[in-house]
Amino acid sequence: MRRLDVALGQRSYPITIGRGVLARAGELVPWGTRRAVIVTNAIVAAHHLPALRASLDRAGLAVEVVLIPDGEQHKNWDTLNDVLTRLLELKVDRTTPIVALGGGVVGDLAGFAAAIYQRGIPYVQVPTTLLAQVDSSVGGKTAVNHRSGKNMIGAFHQPFAVLIDTGCLATLPAREVTAGLAEVVKYGAIRDAGFFEWLERNMRALLDRDDDALAHAICESCRVKAEIVAADERETGERALLNFGHTFGHAIETATGYGTWLHGEAVGTGMLLASRLSERVCGLPAAERSRVEALVAAAGLPTVAPKLPLDRWLDLMGRDKKVEHGRMRFVLLERLARAVVRADVDERDLAAVLSG
Repeated sequence: MRRLDVALGQRSYPITIGRGVLARAGELVPWGTRRAVIVTNAIVAAHHLPALRASLDRAGLAVEVVLIPDGEQHKNWDTLNDVLTRLLELKVDRTTPIVALGGGVVGDLAGFAAAIYQRGIPYVQVPTTLLAQVDSSVGGKTAVNHRSGKNMIGAFHQPFAVLIDTGCLATLPAREVTAGLAEVVKYGAIRDAGFFEWLERNMRALLDRDDDALAHAICESCRVKAEIVAADERETGERALLNFGHTFGHAIETATGYGTWLHGEAVGTGMLLASRLSERVCGLPAAERSRVEALVAAAGLPTVAPKLPLDRWLDLMGRDKKVEHGRMRFVLLERLARAVVRADVDERDLAAVLSG
């Protein structure tokens, strides 16, 4: 079992990583309460709720469960309102934590509910997908989608613990594992050349769900994200680099309908587009662009973006949260593991990349 810390002063919290963490949740977290509300979906509940609930029972917590529908298409205001209504019906007070048991949809939505219910209650992230374990459960970004854009309605609200049970990945569909690997590749591409090289050597082991390989990839991903979040909690600077591939990726998700492409699939394709744009705008060496393309392909991620008119791409990317003063900002690579934010991208370069 491994532990990392997200260093945010009074809002600091631990990330505990290992097989069997779920069954020890009651002892691993200083709950400080006698009650908890688990938010999850029926699919995750069938696999993982019994172990979590039994652990919390042993710790003396009275447990309530709130089920939400599965899928990105349900990460919206209607589902959020249903969760808030249920919290009110249960007479949840400010001392009662929410426990988000599931993937990114559950974590984002339950975290947002915790951020706004009674102006903020505590919550714990218990991610069960690879993507959530390496990315969305860490850092305190919470949100729901709007039909005009992904994650456009949300808040920064840090959990007080993240519990990552690598054993949960055994029940994950292969497509979800592949989608999660997109975010893993991202960390190497933007920050850590040594980790990127390790991924090039070990992608097959990750796809085969080798325990040691997965644990290493999760720990390294969380380490990079924890360092960046600690330096820039509210994304006023360095944290924007974590959005490599996401400007294109979010546009793909919105254009195709939430849930058609998994988030990681869209980000994987987005990283290919961002790498090609990096070559044109930042002088990323062609050999390094090719390495990004090869690793994304080796992970089994889509390598061809949907065909959209240029004005549709521009409209969707123009709504991105990184837009400032009406100018789109792209996370690009000057070199592998050296990412920058650029707001001076010429539309002709964009057109060339998107038509290629």
